[in-house]
Amino acid sequence: MEVKQVILHKRSGEVKQHCKKDGVLTAEVASSRVSHLGRFGTGLQYFYHHLSLPNHNLRDVSVLCSYIHLQKLEVPHNKIKDLSCVSHMPYLAILDASHNEISDFFGFQPPKNLKEVNFSHNCMTKMKDLSAYTSLSKLDLDYNSFTEISGLERCCELTHLSLTHNKISKISGLDNLPLTDLCLGGNQMERIEGLENMKSLQVLDLSLNRITSLSGLQNLHLLGSINLEKNLISEIQECKHVHDLFLLRNLNLLGNPVQEQPDYRLSVIFLLQHLAVLDQEKVTAEEKVSSVNKYDPPLDVVAAKDHMTNLVYQLMQPQVLYDSTLPSADSPYPMLVLTGPQGCGKRELAHRLCQEFSEYFAYGTCHTTRGPYLGEVNGSDYHFVSEEDFQTIVHMGKFIQTMKYGGHSYGLTRDSIEDVAREGLACCVHMELEGVLSLKYSHFEPRYILLIPTQLEKYMGHLKSRGLYTPSQIDMAVSRIDLYANFNRQRPGFFDNVIPCDDWEEAYQMLGQVVKDYLLLDEQGEGQNNNRASPDNRSTVSGHGPEEKPPSDLSRSVSGTMSHSATPLDPSDPAYRNYSTKIQAQLSPQKSPAELASIRRREQLVREAIVGRSPGVYSQLFKSSAQTAPSSLQSHDPDTHFSEDSSSDGSRASSVLSVPSSAGALSVLGHTLETHKDHMTSDQTPDDASPGTDHLATVITPSSERRPGSNIKPILPPIPTGRKTPAALSPSPSPSPNPAVREQGEANKEG
Repeated sequence: MEVKQVILHKRSGEVKQHCKKDGVLTAEVASSRVSHLGRFGTGLQYFYHHLSLPNHNLRDVSVLCSYIHLQKLEVPHNKIKDLSCVSHMPYLAILDASHNEISDFFGFQPPKNLKEVNFSHNCMTKMKDLSAYTSLSKLDLDYNSFTEISGLERCCELTHLSLTHNKISKISGLDNLPLTDLCLGGNQMERIEGLENMKSLQVLDLSLNRITSLSGLQNLHLLGSINLEKNLISEIQECKHVHDLFLLRNLNLLGNPVQEQPDYRLSVIFLLQHLAVLDQEKVTAEEKVSSVNKYDPPLDVVAAKDHMTNLVYQLMQPQVLYDSTLPSADSPYPMLVLTGPQGCGKRELAHRLCQEFSEYFAYGTCHTTRGPYLGEVNGSDYHFVSEEDFQTIVHMGKFIQTMKYGGHSYGLTRDSIEDVAREGLACCVHMELEGVLSLKYSHFEPRYILLIPTQLEKYMGHLKSRGLYTPSQIDMAVSRIDLYANFNRQRPGFFDNVIPCDDWEEAYQMLGQVVKDYLLLDEQGEGQNNNRASPDNRSTVSGHGPEEKPPSDLSRSVSGTMSHSATPLDPSDPAYRNYSTKIQAQLSPQKSPAELASIRRREQLVREAIVGRSPGVYSQLFKSSAQTAPSSLQSHDPDTHFSEDSSSDGSRASSVLSVPSSAGALSVLGHTLETHKDHMTSDQTPDDASPGTDHLATVITPSSERRPGSNIKPILPPIPTGRKTPAALSPSPSPSPNPAVREQGEANKEG
């Protein structure tokens, strides 16, 4: 065996030496390089199908004309100029003649089964018609001198074409070819064109060109890999042209000026979320999340960031104690928020609501950087400011809620709410969904009412008729209807009530009824009518006569902070608006021990919170445990209304808004009058139901269930006492036989 191997190596060396001398291929050399023995015809004849002669310094291979049964011929790295011998190989399927000196493009008769041809690194300058090569599927023409692509129009089986490092300046002649891989790197192209009809293209190599834009790739929906290394792409926004190519997984932009852009990688990943490899580096899930949070964060993320920004800037300023809306676990300030898509009428309905219910609501004016629409008044509808002024207010820590919509900034300041609260009223505001999400992070507990169009054509017609919005703004507003609907469907209780707003008059009637239900105005009106019809039906300390009815639940206050003082403050008194002075003035012997303890406890909590000794006080805002009602009750004149606060009952979970007046005229009851009466025994007298503090704490026990959509607690106590008193809702009481009751009724009448 060793002797035979030595002889074979010796012969091989002699063959190479012989070829190097004259470059002529001999039959002896060819016979020594064939392989893959196979049968032919009837199966009784044997032939070799593969011939490989790489790097033999060959110039003449005409001897191969007699090798008619070859199926694969490889003669790379030689000096061959003529391949006419291929015309005598009808079964040839694979031809590799790379790295030679061939100048004649396909200078042989077409073998009918020829599928793969490699003519790279030769001296070809012009392409010829290859329509006769119907089976050709792969053609490699790299490193030649072609200036244009031609002659391939009828190669209906061609799937792989490579023409890198030529002199091609324009892509043409490839329409309707079934190409899946196209390599045109290292040419002189400045734009991408001529690929519109190549629907099967999957891999595209355009590296080492002068391309400045990705325009021209929009319709190639099967593209999975694009190589644009070392081109002249300078703008990240060029990636928008391939944004809809959902099968694109590999993009290479190495060596382009665009890489010098700040946050280049995250920007491209954001625009092309389906990428798996960018610039030959794997795209991680963390990078995808970071890119979304940076350039198109979810609404919740935006709201959280805005809230943190406002809170940080607020803490950087000298701290101010807002007495009217002071955060407390016992009495959060009541608010009403109307939300809905642009142009749904929430601003108009908010103004009309505040006008009709002026004794309970006032409009909270927001700031915005957009210009006023026709009819809008600065300071009434919005505070119209510049972007610089808006950012100044942000840095001053005055905003509790900010948002961006339509390229403009919107914000609600604490001062806007405080101005309303000082008047003893609840604040009514309107905002988009982004503002609602931001406001839900604050300590306020508004009630949110969604106004949503249900008739799309009517809504669009209304937006167009106003003449205030561009077509893009109208399309955006219409598209956001589904956003609101999805929030309401996917987050039960996110909104406290939903009202269709196709007809503003009907919407306002529904809104007014909802507010009346919130404020229990129907029950109060019914109680007032009963009092007027029966003048003798008065509540006294001793409870005289069987016709006397027990005091209404609306006339009781289960919150120690809502009881009236014996002598209310005169609004003309300079100390009327001083919250601390009012509290001290109301610490009178006429108050019950429970009321005094409640007021002292609240003052102590405020002092400890200011000096930082009681951080747990504010953490109570986020607890949802039930609270028992305070046990202070007093007998009052039946025409003087008081408020009762309790947790919301399940049947009224979505319609409970506590908006009492300064005199305690109105509030929301967690338990209705009927629920309270059901707990009273049939033989219980009205007097038995009012003075028994222990009994009241047992009967009216707030539910521990959380109100759907509530941010903090199920209980919304009324506005603290001493604020603006609304107009009297009932006629002056008649003289009472009880001196204490008569004195109190006169005091209320004077107030």
